[in-house]
Amino acid sequence: MREAQEVDRDGDDREVIAAKRIYDPPSDADGTRVLIMRLWPRGIRKSRVDLWLKELGPVLPLLRAFRGGELDWAQYTRRYLAGLERPEAQAQLAQVRDAAKDATVTLFCGCPDEARCHRSLLRAYLLDSPASRRSESGPTPRRRAPTGGAR
Repeated sequence: MREAQEVDRDGDDREVIAAKRIYDPPSDADGTRVLIMRLWPRGIRKSRVDLWLKELGPVLPLLRAFRGGELDWAQYTRRYLAGLERPEAQAQLAQVRDAAKDATVTLFCGCPDEARCHRSLLRAYLLDSPASRRSESGPTPRRRAPTGGAR
């Protein structure tokens, strides 16, 4: 499990967002368990998840193209992150941010390789700008440090 720590305004360290595979055993440290897949994973009981946020999973054509080798990781990453700008996804991102204000949130999906999984992309996206993710928008989220101008 990968975890991120953030220092809140009072200076206290706390775990905010973690990412795990849904097939890993549950833990008390998971906090709010958020499933971020479009389709329900086989063999998983609904009681293992607190929130099911389908809009944070990749759209099925994108996922199929990646798994089928039609897209490389960089192309998949760009398209997945661009999809997070949709209003439906932004509403569900707000739910995750709200939950993370109070306690740990763990993002779950079924991908066996976290390094090439949307849960790691989503975790990084949320940690990049936890307070407010561009509601003023732009078609593609910024993934690198800006080269100039104000944030």
